Amino acid sequence: MRMIIIYDLAMNRKSQVKAREIMLLAFHKRYVLALFAGVFLSGAALADGVPVISIHNAQFEPRELVIAPGVRTQVVIRNQDAIPAEFESYDLSREVVVPAHGEVSFFVGPAEPGRYEFFNDFNRDMKGAIVVKPAAGGH
Repeated sequence: MRMIIIYDLAMNRKSQVKAREIMLLAFHKRYVLALFAGVFLSGAALADGVPVISIHNAQFEPRELVIAPGVRTQVVIRNQDAIPAEFESYDLSREVVVPAHGEVSFFVGPAEPGRYEFFNDFNRDMKGAIVVKPAAGGH
């Protein structure tokens, strides 16, 4: 679960809140949000164990994401570019627009071992794959 640090001006102290509660707090006058991009945008998804595919300089990073077979896995697509992208995969039956400087998430699986190709439908030169295989040393 993503946690966000806020500073409560009325109580003069820091507090942690759940990410979904942040919208309610944003409208409350006495709160000033302290969002740290390194923690909230990148570290939180990885800290939660959610794999992230970034779009940066018109490329997918990593170009190949490895996930375990037989497990339903959430994947985040984070667009760091100033233009939208359309993540599309015929193999995964997924098609989703990722806004400029935005992110989306979806679930994969449980999937059989194999290679699942994807591309950016707005720029067909951008390609990648989700590879489903057991971890090294796994069965």
